[in-house]
Amino acid sequence: MNNPKKYMTKAEVARNHIQSMILNGVVGPGDRITTREVSDALGISETPIREAIRALASEGWLEVQNHIGAVVQGLITEQIREISALRGLICGLAIELGASDFDAERLNRLDENIEAYAEALALEDYQKVADLNYAFHETLCDSPHSPWCRRQLENMHGLMSAQRHGIPPRHNRLDEALEEHRRIRDMLRAGNFAAAADIVKQHEKNTGDFLITMISEMPAGGKQRQA
Repeated sequence: MNNPKKYMTKAEVARNHIQSMILNGVVGPGDRITTREVSDALGISETPIREAIRALASEGWLEVQNHIGAVVQGLITEQIREISALRGLICGLAIELGASDFDAERLNRLDENIEAYAEALALEDYQKVADLNYAFHETLCDSPHSPWCRRQLENMHGLMSAQRHGIPPRHNRLDEALEEHRRIRDMLRAGNFAAAADIVKQHEKNTGDFLITMISEMPAGGKQRQA
């Protein structure tokens, strides 16, 4: 039986739309987001859009500047290091808190995700790879014992996206990330939850280090803000 469709408020619809614009590279760091353009795109009033912008600003997606409005927030090196460390700690904690919930069904979901990721990567379908990567981490936190971990992960969704920073996909790093996912899954299947938590922390650090390196190699004058 299919799960019922989740009801979303207009503010949540606006939030998802703005996040999609950022993650898909439609807008990048320093670009302005106006309530009017979002209103025209979605056919909703500007009031819930302002609510969505305030929420996204509080989570680091946007920055509200005087006399300008909301602009897409870039990340500097120190912030990327902090966010990658937080993501690793959150996912690691979720694994340890939800150890008893890694039953056959949940482990099979991880197997299917890894297989689909590998197929998408072979086809160079990088958008699907990004979606599957997020789904993998969401599954790690998807436990009744770690609802706050999952919520925090959702709040940070996309903050570590290379595309958000104007960086094209790097096949080699995505292949390395896939192997790291496999190692996490293998430790979970072996019941070694502490090892799985340690690997996920290193996995997030690797992603952060990769992103910092790519940003440092971007030509001056690009969209990404520098520290």
